[in-house]
Amino acid sequence: MQRITGERGTELGRFLQSVRSRLRPEEVGLNTAGKRRRVAGLRREEVAQMAGVSVNYYTRLEQGQNRNASPEVLDALAAALQLRPDERAHLHDLARSPVAARAARPTEQVRPSLARMISSFESGPAVLLDRQTKVLAWNRLAAILFTGYIDLTGDNGEPEPPCLARLLFCSPGARQLYSEWCDEATDMVGYLRLMAGRYPGDTELMELIDELMSMSAEFRTMWSQHRVWDKSYGTRHLNHPKVGALTLSYETFRLPEAPDQAIVLYQAEPGSPSGDALGVLLAETALA
Repeated sequence: MQRITGERGTELGRFLQSVRSRLRPEEVGLNTAGKRRRVAGLRREEVAQMAGVSVNYYTRLEQGQNRNASPEVLDALAAALQLRPDERAHLHDLARSPVAARAARPTEQVRPSLARMISSFESGPAVLLDRQTKVLAWNRLAAILFTGYIDLTGDNGEPEPPCLARLLFCSPGARQLYSEWCDEATDMVGYLRLMAGRYPGDTELMELIDELMSMSAEFRTMWSQHRVWDKSYGTRHLNHPKVGALTLSYETFRLPEAPDQAIVLYQAEPGSPSGDALGVLLAETALA
């Protein structure tokens, strides 16, 4: 299986080049009126000047030949490239040597009390995810929602908690489940990129990414864009064959003692059509 993450200096350079190519001169206050440009994005010399480093130094960073950038230089580059906080953190992660990068700890065991809390949550779907987006625990409503168009039945006849990244890109019913599949897929790839930069030694994560690379051309295209994203709240548009469209808000809560685990809770606006539809599914859970 082909390893896709590559050498960390190269990953750093590709990330910088990707961000630079997406920024337009006018977005960073550069006046290019009347000037001919061969590229739509920023030039290397423009980034170097804004960050206060030499063009040669910055060029070596993009080429993966300089792995010793200081935190101050990285912050200057982040400011010049107008990186969001999650992108800035990713830049620092990529600049760490493999030895200094965060160790990939085995997935923590789910505390029984936490699993019970997730299972008993009744206001909406609830899941507990690890950094590879595997569902470690879920409530009955989440199981009903995610299996509406996707067969996750295990050997025991009950639905087995999925890996959401694998479900999104490899399950035929995912495009029916997710009304805005492309947006969901883009966010998922951005999150996996963030985790890959943070935990380069996570063999299981790298194997998942390699699997998705081999199975999905869309994943390969999105991965090559080097976008990162840590979306901890927002709105998710889903479908279910019994109740139709659902618009659900979600919030993500990270556990201080287990930062690689995240609780995601979904709710519908009270009195909305989605709220009524969710009520129908809630009634179904009561009868199960």
